[in-house]
Amino acid sequence: MAGTIKPRDAKELRQAVEWALSDGATLDVRGSGSKTDLGKPMRCDQVLDLSGLSGIVDYAPEELVVTLRAGTPMREVEALLAQRNQMLAFEPPDLGPLRGRSAGEGTLLGTIMGNFAGPRRLSAGAARDHLLGFSGINGRGEAFKSGGRVMKNVTGYDLSKLLAGSWGTLAVLDEVSVKVLPAPDQTRTLLLHGLEDEAAVTAMCAAMGSPHEVSGAAHVGERTALRVEGVAPSVEARIEGLRTLFQGTKMDELGTLESRAFWREVRDVVPLGADPDDAIWRISCAPTDGAAVVARIKAGQPSAKAFYDWSGGLIWLALPMRADHALVRAGLAGHATLIRAPEIVRAAVPVFQPLSPALAALSARVKESFDPKGLFNPGRIG
Repeated sequence: MAGTIKPRDAKELRQAVEWALSDGATLDVRGSGSKTDLGKPMRCDQVLDLSGLSGIVDYAPEELVVTLRAGTPMREVEALLAQRNQMLAFEPPDLGPLRGRSAGEGTLLGTIMGNFAGPRRLSAGAARDHLLGFSGINGRGEAFKSGGRVMKNVTGYDLSKLLAGSWGTLAVLDEVSVKVLPAPDQTRTLLLHGLEDEAAVTAMCAAMGSPHEVSGAAHVGERTALRVEGVAPSVEARIEGLRTLFQGTKMDELGTLESRAFWREVRDVVPLGADPDDAIWRISCAPTDGAAVVARIKAGQPSAKAFYDWSGGLIWLALPMRADHALVRAGLAGHATLIRAPEIVRAAVPVFQPLSPALAALSARVKESFDPKGLFNPGRIG
């Protein structure tokens, strides 16, 4: 069984990486450990536990930026921002309960390393778009920094974009700075009822293409949900505009509290999480392709269940563990990631979307540049 190294500050973190480099040891890099079962199974010599690097370094509400250490739990960040009526605009999901863990265990850094974003991804961007800067250690044992605590034009390499979504395979970070935004005063959701998948996707795309500034568009069961946020007079006008756009369709509305609860469930994939025997896939494609992708999968596996976010561009799919998981990627013009499955399935099925030869070669060169000895999370992303 692997031992555990738990640094208390940036100096000890660098010493841990230097030791691993000199000893030829591999490191399983973890924050709170809430996502250790996401990715290919790994066999590492040591666990590098970042939970000792926790706490808020700086919070400047007027500048809309917060800086924190790597192991800081997400719940602490969100509680801090709520005191000033601010938020992480990319709406980071809490996928712990989906995989049988307690809510609120994850870290903000872990979310950034997976580049996860919730329903507001359509209007606010991905996690990587909110990462302003960081400091950390690469696989050569070198300390480095990128960006800062303000948004600015990029000169040279934008390492924030590169590190976000790398699943801890390029470097280990000790501190990050993230952009925050004011939370909306009011949230209302227009629900359209009775639309089949293809009609629902058409409606969501029409809403997103309208001037009504929709910040969330999801189709769950027989409900197609369109979210509008902001100050009350603006929200009222935009909701009325959507009602006019979809006149003749059966509809009703959720107020602020009901809306927040609904979109939290969409964000955290609650509609598909009830059956622990299902594997959960996350599929990204063109919104107009979403209904056809699900129809194709259901033709091969009728028991498959799905719902749509991002106006149809994000599909959350539940498949029985025994199903032929190759169905998910057959003919897919997009990306599919296996989010929940036991180790035996993750070992047999590509967890992340296989890269084309050209992209695989580029990825290998990037890995060689940052971590030539393969210290960090070897094999996690294939």
